[in-house]
Amino acid sequence: MARQVYISGRMVAETEAKISIFDSAIMLADTVTESTRTFRHKPFKLEQHIERLYQSLKLTRIDPGMSAEQMLRTTLDVFEANRDNYGPDDDCWIVHNISRGLAVAGADPTVQLGAATVMIFTQFMDLKPWARFYTEGCHGVTPVSRMVPSQSLDPRIKNRSRLAYTLAEMEAKQVDPAAQSVILDLNGHVAENKGGNIFCVTKGVLRTPSTVNCLAGVSRATALELAKKLGIPTEETSLLPYDLATAEEMFFTSTPYCIMPATKFNNLTVGDGQVGPITKRLLEAWSDLVGMDIVAQAEAQVN
Repeated sequence: MARQVYISGRMVAETEAKISIFDSAIMLADTVTESTRTFRHKPFKLEQHIERLYQSLKLTRIDPGMSAEQMLRTTLDVFEANRDNYGPDDDCWIVHNISRGLAVAGADPTVQLGAATVMIFTQFMDLKPWARFYTEGCHGVTPVSRMVPSQSLDPRIKNRSRLAYTLAEMEAKQVDPAAQSVILDLNGHVAENKGGNIFCVTKGVLRTPSTVNCLAGVSRATALELAKKLGIPTEETSLLPYDLATAEEMFFTSTPYCIMPATKFNNLTVGDGQVGPITKRLLEAWSDLVGMDIVAQAEAQVN
């Protein structure tokens, strides 16, 4: 069955999905975005993702032409139209991309020729690239490139202008082809990964950068909520590479893999080089929350 996608009021087969080469998404990368995932075919925190989407829309002054409630209903319609494409053990992304619409090449990039372009689609959740990190841990590496400063573009505006992140990730992978970037801000503080947030454990305290210099991730918030339920003390603060290098544990959070343990940082062993007990507890709690074994799902895709 061909996947169905939604584009500005129409549900069409993905092979028929087209936007203009003059759309601001193409001309200016002028697009806000959200990515939600399902667990056992149930969207996880979709309402929170849409709430954040509308915050990004407000800050970028893009009018999507529908309310948040309408966006939620439309999104669920897209998901239901595609549900049969995914097997019982499969899950999917639910992706929103919303641009300002047709743009005029010229002196004023804010000139808009019509309505916003609203794109919603689903995609198979391929977990194979991350599966081994649940047990081995990944390698966090600081690239040379720094975060776009929040004074220029607030990282809480989730957008599709990803070139800076892509270049940073390329630099990290020059050190280790399997590395996961740990991007620093202009002051040398730990900010975020190309698609996720960063945590460490120091003397039993779970620590993560504040949202002054990183995305207010939904997965980040979930990890903090689970820590609170488990009685694990937390701290949102400023972190330096020193703090990651000397931490007992380290991990990343993001929509697809939820928690990705890290056992190396800049070629230094994190803690004892094993996935730590607090990381494991949080992963188990996340699995309990969504009613499935997150690690087993990823590993089953490899085997």
